[in-house]
Amino acid sequence: MGVIAKQSIRGTIVTYLGIGVGIITTFFVLTRFLTAEEIGLARVLIDAATLFIGLAQLGTNSSVIRFYPYFRDGDDDHGFFFWALVVPLIGFLLFALIYWGCRVPLGAWFGEKSPLFVEYYYFVLPLAFFMLYQSICENTSNVLMHIVVPRAVRELIVRVGLLVLYLLYAFRVLSLDGLVIGLCVNYAVAALINLCYFFSLRRISLRPDWAFLRTNPQLVRRYLIYTLFLIVSALTSTLAPTLSSFFVTAKMGLDSTGIFAIATYMAVMVSVPYRSVTAIASPQLARAIKEQNSDECSQLLQQVTRNLLLIGGFILLAIWLNIDLIFYILPNGETFATAKYVVLILGVSQLVLATFSFCLTALSYSRFYAFSLLLALVLTVSAIVLNNYLIPLYGMDGAAASNLLSYGLYFALALLTVRVTCRYQILNRQWVYILLLLAALFTLNMLWQYYLPIHNLWLDSLVRSVVLLGGGALIAYKSKFSPEINALLHKFFI
Repeated sequence: MGVIAKQSIRGTIVTYLGIGVGIITTFFVLTRFLTAEEIGLARVLIDAATLFIGLAQLGTNSSVIRFYPYFRDGDDDHGFFFWALVVPLIGFLLFALIYWGCRVPLGAWFGEKSPLFVEYYYFVLPLAFFMLYQSICENTSNVLMHIVVPRAVRELIVRVGLLVLYLLYAFRVLSLDGLVIGLCVNYAVAALINLCYFFSLRRISLRPDWAFLRTNPQLVRRYLIYTLFLIVSALTSTLAPTLSSFFVTAKMGLDSTGIFAIATYMAVMVSVPYRSVTAIASPQLARAIKEQNSDECSQLLQQVTRNLLLIGGFILLAIWLNIDLIFYILPNGETFATAKYVVLILGVSQLVLATFSFCLTALSYSRFYAFSLLLALVLTVSAIVLNNYLIPLYGMDGAAASNLLSYGLYFALALLTVRVTCRYQILNRQWVYILLLLAALFTLNMLWQYYLPIHNLWLDSLVRSVVLLGGGALIAYKSKFSPEINALLHKFFI
């Protein structure tokens, strides 16, 4: 347990250092030196590669973690890591063939508004290959209880590499071709570091143990069924988060994609606490489900979702109180300020995502995990329909609204499914109080700006932030909306 705690703490520190590098890169380098179209190109290439690897993994990202204990026998893993490395290669080759065959229809879809993406269409393949093996080697290292170095590679080395690339392009050391090639090289270096680190952990056998597989047909069958389920699930769950980016690129152009990307980076800050909170809570939830302790599961779900709603809601409020100042500070902020309300809508979407994703974790750990596939299908279909309908009408605001509406439907059904199948109680009165508090603070901010405007932008943001954030936090503390947060405050500050 000490090793797990130590690795988790170090991993969390690395994650937040990476976020710091990402903020510098996104808000002070990209917006200063790259055009919106160039930002959009980089974003859509990485989004396309991310979608590609989600499919090419063929479910091994989850099945490796779930089934490794069944293959492990002391220091002998019966060739398990051979399959962990080879199966994704098969998946990559399969989907690379499909991607190559789709060049004409996808080129026609993107060609009118985003010809630059069509020009760099095939660069998605090497980028996806290196991102795939960076992810696979990170996952296999995690199985061996070593998460810090792979996470440092993902959060620090990759992001610092991107920062260097963008600066080299900004000062014209690299051309646009060089920048795109550099993206591939950056992820190739990350994959190589992870691969070397993985093989340094212990003696890894890459020889498949056919005898072990023949003597354990039941295990093989369970692995194949579970992996097949994950392949279909990945097709939907991986596609949905990137759909808005692709639709904006196809229907509005890469310059709009770049503006939408900056708005997305801001909104994602709302869901940052989700990573750390669920990393701690997920093992507890898995144990409670295994022990069939419904009361503990319900209590844990209530605590996590309530705290994430409260924390994420205040982060979103802080962003919205200072949104005009943020765009004023940003280099070329007037270009990106057109996405002001996109930030708000996407921020609410990220708040929904961060608050309720833990409920899906509970469903996936239970014997009703197959329902998550149906929910993912609903998410994907609704996202496609809404993006296709709303973007032509409302542009980037429509893309953000489709994101919010599809996630709203998705998690509403998820809550209902968890309640009916697992019998876990998630919502309670404190939920209502937190929502009322947040609604009141956002309403007061709107009325303040309308009736009591302060014409100095810096002073206006400062005063509203101090009064509304400070007052809201004091109300939440005095009302004991989160006993866990209150206990932490008592421990460290009182």
